Amino acid sequence: MKAILVDAFGGPETMTLREVADHRPGDNEVLVDIASTSVNPIDWKIVSGAMRSVIPVPLPFTPGVDAAGTVIAVGRNVTTFAPGDEVMGFIGILGSYATRAVVSAERLARKPGNVPLTEAGAIPAVTLTAWQALFEHGGLRAGQRILIHAAAGGVGSAAVQLAALAGAEVVGTASRANLDYVRSLGAATVIDYGAEDFARRVVEADMVLDLVGGYTQEQSWSVLKPGGILVSSVSQPDILRGRASGAEGIRFSTRPDGKQLSEIAALYESGKLRTQVDSVFPLNEASHAMTRSMTRHARGKVIIKVANQQ
Repeated sequence: MKAILVDAFGGPETMTLREVADHRPGDNEVLVDIASTSVNPIDWKIVSGAMRSVIPVPLPFTPGVDAAGTVIAVGRNVTTFAPGDEVMGFIGILGSYATRAVVSAERLARKPGNVPLTEAGAIPAVTLTAWQALFEHGGLRAGQRILIHAAAGGVGSAAVQLAALAGAEVVGTASRANLDYVRSLGAATVIDYGAEDFARRVVEADMVLDLVGGYTQEQSWSVLKPGGILVSSVSQPDILRGRASGAEGIRFSTRPDGKQLSEIAALYESGKLRTQVDSVFPLNEASHAMTRSMTRHARGKVIIKVANQQ
C-alpha cells in the first residue's frame, strides 16, 4: 500500500508518498480501502509540530483523521460490517492520507447512498465536530440565536445547516465572497468580518460557536446574553471573562462516534444536509491540498482523492 509520510515536523513540503507495509485488522477492527480523505486544520497543526505537547506522535507518521472507502476485511469480532460495504468515519488522529487504513469498527458508519465516495471522505470530522459542539456542549434548541464564526469553512458549513435544521436563528461570519453561500446554507444573517464588527451587529445570542480563537473569541463574550454559552474547538475560552459576562465557556475535542455519524448520514441521505467541495487533489499532491487548507479561505472542504492511486 501507499501512504503519505512525515519524517520531520514542518510545512506541507515535509510530506512524501511512499510504499509502506500493508495493514491487517485486529479482532474489533475493519480494513478499509480508502477512496477519499479530507484536510482538516488539525492535520497541518500536527504536521507543523505545533501540537506536540498535546498530541505527541512518533516520526514518521501518516496524517489524516477522516476517510471514506470500501471494507476489504474485518476482524473476527466485527458483525456490523462486511467486505464490500461502503463506509466513512473519523478514524483517529492519524492515518487516512493512505490507500488503506485499519479502523475500529465502532468509529465507522455506512456512507450515504446519494453521496459519492470522493465526497464522503469530507463528512466525518467536520459534521461530528459541528454536531457535538451544537447539541452536546451547547445544548442548542429551536428558537435560540447562535453566532457561528468561520461559517463558510468545513465545520462552519456543517454547523450552519445543522443549527438551521434544529430551528435556531443562525448568524454567521464570513468573507465578502462567501456571504451568499452561507445564506444558502440556512443563515438568517451573514456578517462580512472584513467590513463589519460583528460585536456591534449581534446581541442577546444564546450561543457562539467559535472556530477562530484569539481576538474573535475575546470579542464574542459581548454578544452573549446572561446564561449564554461560548463553545470552541480551537482554544480554551477565558473562564474569568465568561463569569464577568454571566456566560459559560467550553473547549472540546471531537469524539469519534459511529452511531452518531450514522444519524448524520441519514440527514445526508434525506437531502437535508449537503457537502460543499472546495477542491479535490490526488494523494500524490497532498501537500498542495494542505497548502490550500492553510489559506483559511477554502469554501467547504478540501478533499484528497485516493482511489486512483492504489
